[in-house]
Formats: sequence, structure tokens, C-alpha cells
Amino acid sequence: MEKRWKLNKGEPLQTEALQKALGIHPVICDLLVQRGITTYQEAKSFFRPDLNELHDPWLMKDMDKAVNRIIAAMEGQEKILVFGDYDVDGTTAVSSMFRFLKKIHPALDYYIPHRYREGYGVSKAGIDFAIENGFTLIISLDCGIKSVELVRYAKENKIDFIVCDHHLPDDELPPAVAILNPKQKDCPYPYKELCGCGVGFKLMAALGEKLHLPDHFLYEDIDLLATAIAADIVPINGENRILAYQGLKKANENPNNGIKALSFLSGLNDTLHIHNLVFMIAPRVNAAGRMDDARKAVEMFIADSYEEALGFAKMLHSDNTDRKEADSSITNEALAIIREKEEWVHRNTTVVYQSHWHKGVVGIVASRLIEHFYRPTVVLTQSGSYAAGSARSVPGFNLYEAIHACREHLLGYGGHFAAAGMTLATENIEAFRNKFEEVVSATIDPCLLIPEIEIDAVIGFEDINWPLYNIIKQMEPFGPANLQPQFMVCNVMDTGHSKIVKEDHIRFVLSNNKITFTGIGFGMAKKFDLLQTKKPLDIVFKIDENDWNGQKSLQLKMVDFRLHAS
Repeated sequence: MEKRWKLNKGEPLQTEALQKALGIHPVICDLLVQRGITTYQEAKSFFRPDLNELHDPWLMKDMDKAVNRIIAAMEGQEKILVFGDYDVDGTTAVSSMFRFLKKIHPALDYYIPHRYREGYGVSKAGIDFAIENGFTLIISLDCGIKSVELVRYAKENKIDFIVCDHHLPDDELPPAVAILNPKQKDCPYPYKELCGCGVGFKLMAALGEKLHLPDHFLYEDIDLLATAIAADIVPINGENRILAYQGLKKANENPNNGIKALSFLSGLNDTLHIHNLVFMIAPRVNAAGRMDDARKAVEMFIADSYEEALGFAKMLHSDNTDRKEADSSITNEALAIIREKEEWVHRNTTVVYQSHWHKGVVGIVASRLIEHFYRPTVVLTQSGSYAAGSARSVPGFNLYEAIHACREHLLGYGGHFAAAGMTLATENIEAFRNKFEEVVSATIDPCLLIPEIEIDAVIGFEDINWPLYNIIKQMEPFGPANLQPQFMVCNVMDTGHSKIVKEDHIRFVLSNNKITFTGIGFGMAKKFDLLQTKKPLDIVFKIDENDWNGQKSLQLKMVDFRLHAS
């Protein structure tokens, strides 16, 4: 699949001024300017993320109401229920809040809705559980901002709600005693990109300050917060960068028993990085809710001993194995269905349906299909007497608006710019497929159907050295708004020693300005013939560290390559 290359550039005068202030490689200064860092002080804060630079939690709207209501519940010995969603953000938020409150208030329990029996967010079954068991205060985390009727139902049954959420609010807000959400229009809190666990953290910070609790109460589970930040794909800048940085530090020095157990089962023996949380820890936590019951994830995180956490981690590990098998088989089946119908291959959308596919992995499968056919994708399966599924978009295209335009064929839908879910009658699938294709074809910019590679800087092989790499390492943790830098080198020659390894990968040996570097290109074997032309190449890559037999060297982690544009 051919890709578009886009070169990002910082403002030259700002880059020059920052280079004078810092005295480091101008390429690094250009990378910083691209990330909005233009002064010495901003650079210092970026490279040395400090908990003391977190914003005052009392700046968040309704924080005083939330703290006062919890203190009243403690003084009145009321039962508090901590309620959260079944994904990583929700389960880490519930675990952190539960462990924090348990130290100061024993009349406490938690509730995680079942993905298939109750659905996303606050559920009637959860409120009925609270009614039946005498709870008078519910703290919802990572959900609740849209649950107007359910919060009203709780209020009618003498249960108060504190909503901690980060999703965009509607015009009508739930009748909660306090709503903590920095995305509220009139909330003065300066940082708007906290995840659900992050909003819960700010509530714990304010409560801890009011009750004069020791700092370690608040920071004990900051590694769970780092996991939520990594998994929820929120920007890793501002407060999120501080929290992710410090949370990773905690995960490596003294991890939560659950993270320690999952790291062991994942075979992680080295330093934990943000990508380990994203690709190894988070999928195992998510698998509990996808394949079975997410309560196991919370039980693992709140376990008092490593042995107890390991027992639950093994269950999550098993769920993840089942998830991967379902993901792989359904993806292969879906690809076969698409390729059998030649007219589908050339469409601008994909809509596939099979009644036996597992509902818990259809969203993952939609993302997998986009890797093969780069276009808005919907994967549907049977759910009761209806079809239900998940949709994923390509960057830059508003998927929610496209699905909204097809609403005449749907029973229900919801979502946002990049992802959505829906239900429809099975007899309407074909009509929806055709309408979705029509809407997307009429509204999408054709260039969005070609994957884009963002390039941060053009350099030469002479620029690649350990001092440069060591500074790039200090830019971690990487993620949205601070992606690992990708570089381009032009006019590179293959030395003749590059070769295909393990059938699908290329081991590169390349030369530029009389300097040679090796590199690895995963899944690039189909483009090997370009190397055999013996013509100059332009390459895009990340700088990586290779450790072989105790010998460390720098190598290129290839992203793409093409013939040199002369």
C-alpha cells in the first residue's frame, strides 16, 4: 500500500532562538518547537516532568461539592459505591479510587457493568444493585456525563451521584450533586485532556488535601493512571505527560501487584515503556471485559498480595489468548469475504457481517481491516435478534457524521469522530452498506484514503549518534501530541548486503555520505525489488537501539522507503 509522506516543520526563528537557549542539536530544537515548546523553561518542564507542576485540583468546577459530599458520607457512615466502565480507563480508575477510599472509609464497594448484559457506562442494573444494598452515594468514573435519566432514577431513590468523566458533555447534564469534567464549557480547569482515571486522581488529590492525608496515599497507584493514559490514547502533553512519566517510574520501581503480575506473564523483564503498557498490559486488561467479566481486572489491581494478583492476572492472560484467537480468525474470515466480492475491494468503505462473530472483538477487527483496506470500516455480528457492531475511521474523516447520515437504516448508534457503534435489523444491513458507501464517497477527501506518514525532520546519517539518541530517549513517554520522532534521509544507497529475513521482513544495510547503518523493516519484503534497482532511495525511520550479545548499537527502525525523488 503506497503512502503519502508529509514533512512537519517548526518555525525557523523559534527553532534558532531555542537552539541558542539550550545549546543542543538544532534537530532536537525543531522537534520541540513542533510540540509547542519554545522557551528554556518550557523545555525544562518537558524534560523533567515534576509532580509539583500539576494544576490545583480545586480549579475544577464542582470540586468543593464533590469533596464535601464524600466527607459528609464518611461522617454519616454512608455506603459509597465506586462505579466505572469495563475498559482500561474505567477499571484502573475504579481500582485507584477504591484503594484510596478504603484507607479512610470502610463502607465501600465497587461496580463494573457487564459489557453485554448492561452495555457501556452507568447502568440501571448497577443503580438497582446500589438500591438493594443500601448505598447512598455513587462515584462514577470514566462515565456518567450522558446518563441523565439514570442519574435522575438514582436521585429518586435517594442515591446521590458524583460524576467524574472526560467525555464531551451534552447540553443537558445529569442531576448529580457534583460533576467533575474539565470539558464542561464553564469549567476553568486549565488542562482539558485528562482521561477518566485522571479526573478521579484530581478528586483524590483534593480530598487528600482537605483531610491532610499523606502524599503516598495519592501517588500509590499512579502507575495505574499511567496505564489508563497510555490505553485511552489521550494526548501525552501537559499534565498527562507528568502523570505518565511519574507513573512509568513507579511501574518500574515499585509496581502495583496487578501490573507486576501482567508484566511477568507477558515476559517483560526489561524497563517498562509506554508502548509496553499500550501493547502488552492494556490488551490483557481489556480482554477481561471483551471476553468475560471486567471485575477480574479490578480484583487484580486491588489485590493486597502479588500471589493473589497473579491468580487474576492468569485469568486475564487466558482471556487475552482467547481474544487474540478470535481476533485473528475473524479478521482472516472478513478478508476472505471482501476479496471474494471483487466490487467490494474497490469501494471506499467496508461493511462486513457474520452472525457467529464474537461481539467483543469486532472493533479490533475493524481496525485490522483498515490495515489492509485503508477506508472507513464497519464490522457487524449478531446480538440477540439484531445486528450490532463497531466502526472505525481513517485519520481526518468524521465517522460519526457519516453514520448519522445513515440513521434511517439504524435502530441506534453512538460514538465520536474516529469510532462508533450501532445496532440495526439484519434485513437492513445491505441498505446500510450501500448508503454508507454513498455517504462516505460523497464526503471524504480522496487523499484520506491513502495512509499518511508524518516526518519530523530531514537529516543525514552523519547526524545519527548516541548524543542525539539519548536526548530523544529523554522525550519519552511517547504518544499522541508527542509521538516518537520519525526522520527522513534522502539519497541513500543499498550496499548490496540487505536481505529478506523471516519471509516478510527486510534486514537493511544502507549507505549515505560514506556512512553505513543497518535497519529492520517489518513486513516490507514485498518492496525488496526497489533495493535491487541499485538506484538512490529516500527512507523514513525511527532511531532504535539494538542490543546483540551485550554489544549496543544504533539501528534504523524503518517506516517506509521509496526511490529518490530527484
